[in-house]
Amino acid sequence: MSTDGRIRVPTDLDAVTTVGPEEQSGLGPAAADRIWESVRHWYAGGMHPAIQVCLRHRGEVILNRSIGHGWGNAPDDAPDAEKILATPDTPFCVYSAAKAISVTVVHMLVERGYFSLDDRVCDYLPGYTSHGKHRTTIRHVMTHSAGVPIHLGPRPDVERVNDSAYTREQLGLMRPVYRPGLMHMYHGLTWGPLIREIVSAATGREIREILATEILDPLGFRWSNYGVEPDDVALVAPSHATGKPLPPLMAAAFRKAIGGTIYEMIPYTNTPLFLTSVVPSSSTVSNAFELSRFAELLRRGGELDGVQVLRPDTLRAAVEPVRRFRPDIATGGKPMRWGTGYMLGAKRFAPFGRDTAGAFGHTGLVDIAVWADPARSLSAAIVSSGKPGTNPEPKRYPAVLDRISAEIPVSG
Repeated sequence: MSTDGRIRVPTDLDAVTTVGPEEQSGLGPAAADRIWESVRHWYAGGMHPAIQVCLRHRGEVILNRSIGHGWGNAPDDAPDAEKILATPDTPFCVYSAAKAISVTVVHMLVERGYFSLDDRVCDYLPGYTSHGKHRTTIRHVMTHSAGVPIHLGPRPDVERVNDSAYTREQLGLMRPVYRPGLMHMYHGLTWGPLIREIVSAATGREIREILATEILDPLGFRWSNYGVEPDDVALVAPSHATGKPLPPLMAAAFRKAIGGTIYEMIPYTNTPLFLTSVVPSSSTVSNAFELSRFAELLRRGGELDGVQVLRPDTLRAAVEPVRRFRPDIATGGKPMRWGTGYMLGAKRFAPFGRDTAGAFGHTGLVDIAVWADPARSLSAAIVSSGKPGTNPEPKRYPAVLDRISAEIPVSG
């Protein structure tokens, strides 16, 4: 077992690399190889048992690879544990990258007239009125300005994660940290239950069923919904806490923001209970190949392979900046722009690499991202299974994002 929270990095990286179907593009194979070399360097840092990357340029899959193991090479695995390679098809929990999908579903439902972003939450959840929460709009929730970034009060019973009546009761009891609309503060955990219950109350349908019937099934997705069927749990590669635990002060801040430290939370997210749950903020199970295809739907303005999910004008409005360059816990305290639910790229401080002002999507815990960059004709996704508490080499992942941006230029 590792004492520094690192995986055992194999000497031969080619032996733990799997290449899926890829197509040639006008960029040439050298660009893809340089991007992949940056991924290999990132993997060699030892913080991630497995990494997947899938890039689509002008609709063609130009990079579709995985490196590492889905099972058997985590820091707490024995040296003689059975090691099973991750492939581009291996599903993982992608945590808050789920929000890119959920935001799309909400905008689709607004477009179809089920509710307005400026409707009050209590119009659909009558119990959501205490402590001034009656002022909260759906737009406040979507833009992480609902005033409930953390759950003050008794800790919710995680065993009842899928209990709608219990969830609505708990949401009603929440005490805001600030007045709805006053400021933006990332709602890492409360966002998902609010969105799930608003959608259910407004449509009479579960958001998981809406996503399946309106988007995933028509487009032939195998994964990418909230949780999986019980029979599929064993197919989901686990996530792993890596690196050393956070110092006490940082750990306390982490608990406030997302309910626990990496070492406390990750074991729960590997359980069948969580992996079959419907949490639109964090329980999506997918892989980089499918996430990049979802990003392609967004890059194309809301339509893919004849399936129209959003009108282009709806998507344009959704990615208009509403929060500009404010420090954000979702990016480790760095400044970031937000649209109405989507994270936005930027010239310098950006979740999708440098010079990505036209990009939008969402990140996930930790070192996971899905984004569309129309200016580059790029649809991209990165999935990794390690969750570093402290990372002694934190620049390796951003270097991958920057390399992607450098190798795939903005279209003329």
